[in-house]
Amino acid sequence: MHTWGAETTLRPALLARGLRVRYGRTIAVDGVEIAVGEASIVTIIGANGAGKSSLLNALMGVVPAQGEILFAERPIEHLPLEARVAAGVSLVPERRELFADLSVEDNLRLGAFRRERGEREQSLESVYVRFPRLKERRGQLAGTLSGGERQMLAMGRALMSRPKLLMLDEPSLGLAPRIVGEVFEQLVALRELGVSILLVEQNARAALRIADRAYVLELGTITQQGGAAQIADDERLIESYLGMGGTEY
Repeated sequence: MHTWGAETTLRPALLARGLRVRYGRTIAVDGVEIAVGEASIVTIIGANGAGKSSLLNALMGVVPAQGEILFAERPIEHLPLEARVAAGVSLVPERRELFADLSVEDNLRLGAFRRERGEREQSLESVYVRFPRLKERRGQLAGTLSGGERQMLAMGRALMSRPKLLMLDEPSLGLAPRIVGEVFEQLVALRELGVSILLVEQNARAALRIADRAYVLELGTITQQGGAAQIADDERLIESYLGMGGTEY
């Protein structure tokens, strides 16, 4: 498995230092440093309210943040969201944020609206190969899809921009274990294609099973980090987090 740290030469695709997110007087993320190695899966686990979504939104440029964010060794903290997408960063948000009144295919095409037509068509075919169910339902309104299909559509739309870094916020939320398994298998397959993945997930057992490295976030700060297997073997963490949403798939 890939890891990132002093013990390896794997370069980080993403490196954030001193990241801080504030909502009024509330500090949601406080001085976080996190790295995602190239072609690796990194997961962030923590309780509700720990700041996980705020961290992803800060990295994506959805919410303002202080600190340094390097992507492919270039600073992106001052770039707007659209420029970060163009650089190769994509986020699948927790609420999926699909256009319910548009078809599956129209939702997908919106994920690559800045690309040339030929590139859009290639991306679309690639997504349909990865998610055959979406091809079957390409003319169906997104709002009529099942929960698992909506998650696949959200992932497919993010992949339309051909990201080098894919971030996902609670992709297993509300899904049956079998569907969770399908989603996580796709993440493993994407890693094998060279995509770096940052996964925020309350289903810690499932996340640690596929991840290379893990961070534990508590009240906006990183309290523990290491190889995913190392984190999974920590008795305190097993009691605190691995019991939460820990359905196996």
